[in-house]
Amino acid sequence: MTISSVPAIRLADPDFAERYRIMCSRDTRFDGQFITGVHTTGIYCRPSCPATTPRPGNVTFYLTAAAAHEAGLRACKRCLPDAVPGSPAWNMRDDLAARSMRLISDGVVERDGVPGLAARLGYTPRHLTRVLVAELGAGPLALARAHRAQTARLLLLDTDLPITDVAFAAGFGSIRQFNDTVAAVYERTPSQVRSSRRSPPEKASPGIAETRITLQLPARTPFDGAGVMRFLGTRALPGIETATQTSYARTVRLPHGTGTVEVTLSGTDAAPALACSIRLANLTDLAPLVSRIRRLFDLDADAQAIDRHLAADPALAVSVAQTPGIRVPGSMDAEESLFRALIGQQVSVAAARTALSRLANALGDQVPGPELHLLFPTPAQIAEGGRAVLRGPGARIETILRVARALASGDLALSPGQTRAELQGSLLALPGIGPWTAGYVAMRVLGSPDILLTGDLALRQGAGRLGLAVEPRILVARGADWAPWRSYAGMHLWRAVRTPPIPAWDSSKQTD
Repeated sequence: MTISSVPAIRLADPDFAERYRIMCSRDTRFDGQFITGVHTTGIYCRPSCPATTPRPGNVTFYLTAAAAHEAGLRACKRCLPDAVPGSPAWNMRDDLAARSMRLISDGVVERDGVPGLAARLGYTPRHLTRVLVAELGAGPLALARAHRAQTARLLLLDTDLPITDVAFAAGFGSIRQFNDTVAAVYERTPSQVRSSRRSPPEKASPGIAETRITLQLPARTPFDGAGVMRFLGTRALPGIETATQTSYARTVRLPHGTGTVEVTLSGTDAAPALACSIRLANLTDLAPLVSRIRRLFDLDADAQAIDRHLAADPALAVSVAQTPGIRVPGSMDAEESLFRALIGQQVSVAAARTALSRLANALGDQVPGPELHLLFPTPAQIAEGGRAVLRGPGARIETILRVARALASGDLALSPGQTRAELQGSLLALPGIGPWTAGYVAMRVLGSPDILLTGDLALRQGAGRLGLAVEPRILVARGADWAPWRSYAGMHLWRAVRTPPIPAWDSSKQTD
């Protein structure tokens, strides 16, 4: 094989050819979805990097930054490939690689090591490593290392934390490991990375106790952040959450302690972002919290692809045009999301909020704070004291208490590392839990993009307002055309309940 034949052979690969075309067009929609490695320069870039387009023979495409690191490449200083939304593939896919990435971003490797990650996924560490290297180009340790490096860069640029605190907040076990990793990935020392920031951040409180950190998290455009704020605000529990049209704040339990976070819409329509003001009892909880914020606001969704697909259905086209970049709100705490679903089913949002507030005030732990002073109760607290607080049908109360006992004992576990089938199956196996609850929890905890809750009355009412059939069987058949984005279609149907009716689409008026 001659050297001149290499580009032609590579471009004959349809996957390579498609990514090379994207790179040549500098399409920002694909930033974060794959990485361009340029071996002649020894760097890796986002697809939209403005640098001179490399020859095909000099390029390798990677799914993760860790794979580029393993190939000996360092991050481009011009396009900052780590400063982009993450890949939407980890929610779209339900395979072992995607489940691993969801858990790695939640800090499982830092807390439990590779054996702990493998145990959660139901495989041996050796098999897990083999699969991830084959699928993603890097094993779990390298993937976690890349995630720590990205967190460190974010902290160095967006906070004034001492560099030693940055190292441990990012999940590194030692200062030497931190220095070596940052130098290898960014070809700069941590101090040099920090000196490259454009404006000084707000001062952060020193030390571990109640550290305040302010970060900017990018979102993939378009981004209906106001819609997520509205969704969360109508369900906000006093003492635990507060919300306005542009901000949302809450208390949260984390692996090593508690924290509070206030999220405010920022950036521009072309470059949307969230400004996050975070207070933590333990800095090592920062990376898991950031991951959960990203999931709560669905920042990594491929909004343009979703909108383009759903707008092809005339019944949804007007709604998509009115609300581009609609998101499916995720979950800060899987167990809390399950209890909210159980208590909120078959009642109005206002009634559910009243019942949940009563439960939280009676059983939740108090934390310091004037407005946010309460934590949502743990399963153990609900199992012990819930009977005296819960109201409603006896069968529903028994279901809630049964779930609380199962979660507290470990007989039931909810994790972003589960497959959709595993999570829904474990819930449906419990008496009193039906398809709506199981599907709703999977949609919010896993970020599953393709769930249509046709058993939901409000969703069917929204379908009627858009001129669609409201019978579940017919709506299921119509919804097949919305795959693989049925969860987002459902958000449009829910939104339609709040808006004036849209005239039904008349197929007789359709023209070629």
